[in-house]
Amino acid sequence: MAHVYKISNKKRSKLSLTTQLILVNVVLYIVGLVLLSIYGEDFILENVALTPAFVLSGQKIWTLVTSIFMHGSFFHIFANMFSLFFIGSFLERIIGKKRFFWTYIIAGLVGGLFFIASGLIFNDLNTPAVGASGAIFGLLGVLAVVVPFSKVYLIVGPLLLIVAQVLVSEIIPGSMLPMFNTVINILIILMIFSLFSFNSSLRKIAVPLELPMWLLPIIAIVPLTIIGFFIPLPIGNSAHLGGLVVGLVYGFYLKKKFPNKTRSISRHFR
Repeated sequence: MAHVYKISNKKRSKLSLTTQLILVNVVLYIVGLVLLSIYGEDFILENVALTPAFVLSGQKIWTLVTSIFMHGSFFHIFANMFSLFFIGSFLERIIGKKRFFWTYIIAGLVGGLFFIASGLIFNDLNTPAVGASGAIFGLLGVLAVVVPFSKVYLIVGPLLLIVAQVLVSEIIPGSMLPMFNTVINILIILMIFSLFSFNSSLRKIAVPLELPMWLLPIIAIVPLTIIGFFIPLPIGNSAHLGGLVVGLVYGFYLKKKFPNKTRSISRHFR
């Protein structure tokens, strides 16, 4: 039986899977806020977030899934859903809904397993994690293989602000931290929205760096991983790496199984 692998250009009235995933994440974030107000932070950390110590002892196994769909703050879900919208919308058109969905889920799960493994290696089993970043990096990994020379922008400004936030948080009074963190988050959001400005000078505020798709995951992971050895960043680099590995492996599988189609797609999106 012949296999068909193509870009779908048909217009459908139904929401794309990417949009559906964004809506699910947003709804579950709101549900999480409600649960937080009723049961408190400990309930969320124990029953929703992924904590290596629990999973390794055979408890809270379901958190490998629930953690993928939960986020720790408005900025966290905003940044992840912003990334998912652009990366997911691109990839879904290339590989279709079914492949897209399972790549997202498996990358998220493997990202969680990498996070647990990292906890074992660095003796940090009680730090919880939430977020769709591992799943999103899986999608990015597929794109890095299938359309390696497609041009994309990495927004460097927000990453620099996150590092600065961690450094400055160590030296400012605790009473000022909430306001400081709010200011940083507002600046990051403004940087992201500045990319849509018609004013080229305003867009530069976000420090956009044009890269080929194959280089984007390397630049997004390696510098922050190195910095993380010296500064405790609030970023799950091990989960990002796990998701990325899934995406890369699946991307190479697609290239091998559909060489003509993937070659044509790669040329189309140069």
